Amino acid sequence: MKKDTLDDSYYMGIAIRLARRGVGKTGPNPIVGSVIVADGKIIGQGYHKRCGDHHAEINAINSTKKNINGSTLYVTLEPCSHYGRTPPCVDALIQEKPARVVVGSLDPNPEVNGRGIKILRSKGIKVDVGICESECMQLNEHYFKFIKTGMPYITVKYAQTLDGRIATGSGDSQWISSEESRKYVHRLRGINMGIMVGVGTAVADNPQLTVRHVRGKDPFRIIVDSKLRIPIKSSVLTDANAHLTIMATTSSAPSGKMAAMKKQGVEVWVVKKERNGRVSLKDLLRKLGKREIISVLVEGGSEIITSMLKAGLVDKMIIPIAPKIVGKGLEAIGDLSINKISKSIKFSSFKTMKKGDDIIFEGTI
Repeated sequence: MKKDTLDDSYYMGIAIRLARRGVGKTGPNPIVGSVIVADGKIIGQGYHKRCGDHHAEINAINSTKKNINGSTLYVTLEPCSHYGRTPPCVDALIQEKPARVVVGSLDPNPEVNGRGIKILRSKGIKVDVGICESECMQLNEHYFKFIKTGMPYITVKYAQTLDGRIATGSGDSQWISSEESRKYVHRLRGINMGIMVGVGTAVADNPQLTVRHVRGKDPFRIIVDSKLRIPIKSSVLTDANAHLTIMATTSSAPSGKMAAMKKQGVEVWVVKKERNGRVSLKDLLRKLGKREIISVLVEGGSEIITSMLKAGLVDKMIIPIAPKIVGKGLEAIGDLSINKISKSIKFSSFKTMKKGDDIIFEGTI
C-alpha cells in the first residue's frame, strides 16, 4: 500500500472519530467530521455539532488561523453544494483554495450526489473519493436510509432470556437484562430521534421512554394505539416531555380523548388503517419521515415487533441476551408465516459484544 494511501486512511480515521461526537445531535442532518492537513501536520479540525450549525468543513476552517491554501482537507461526507439551513460548503472551499479534498463517501441527497465533487474539480481542486468508505457510510446509515426512501431507519431492540423469552408467563420482565445492558439501551435512545412502543407496552409498563443513566437528548415518543386505549394519566401524556409524545392512532379513536390529549400538549396523528383496523405502520413511517424524524428505536412489545418484521420495515436488530432460563413465557416475536428455514429473515452483517452478564447481538437485516 502506498504511503499516501496510508496517510489518507490515518487522517480520515481522525475525521471519523471527530464525526462520532455529533452522534444523536445532528438529525435530520448527517454526521460529518473534517480534518485539514498541511506539511504533514493537522492545522484544523471540526465536526457537525447540531442541525442548523456550521458543517464540519466550516468548523475545521474556522478552527485554524492559518491560510489553508495548498493544504489537504479530509471530510467524511461529500461537501454540500446547495443552500439548505446553511450556505454551500463547496463555496467556502473554493474561496479557501485547498489543493486537495479527500472525501470518505458520496452524499446520496439528490441535491448533492456527486455535484459537490464535480464543482470542486471544475475549479482546479483535486478530489479523491472513497477513503475509509464503508466506515464513513456506516456513520450515516440513518441519514442514508432517510434520504433514499423518505422513511426513518428502524432499529428493533428487546432483551430476552437464553430461551427466547421477554417476560415470564405472568408477564414479569424486570429485569431480564443487566444494568450495563440497560445503560447501553439508554445510549441507543439518545442516538435515535424517536422511540416507539405499542399500546400494550404503554399500558402494562407505563414507561417514561426518556434517556436516563447516560447523557443524551430525549427522543420523540411514538405510541402506536389504534383506538387510544392508553390511560389519559400515563407518564408519556402528563410529564414534562408530553410535547415530545406522538400518539399514532386511527379514525376509530374517540374524538373526545384525542382533544384531551392535544390539550395536554401531545401530538395526535390519525394514520391510515390496515384491514384489521390497526395502525398502518408503513403510513406511520412515511409521516415520521415527513416530520424529519430519521431514526426510530422500536422497544416493543411483541405485537409491534412482529408486525414490523412481517411488513419488512426493520433495518437493524439489537438483542441483549441474558444468561437466564424461565421456560414458558412471552416470546419476543410471534408468527411470521415462515414455514421454511430458507425463507427465514437473514442478516447482511452482525456482531456481538458483552455488557455485564449479557451478550448483545447487533445485526443489520
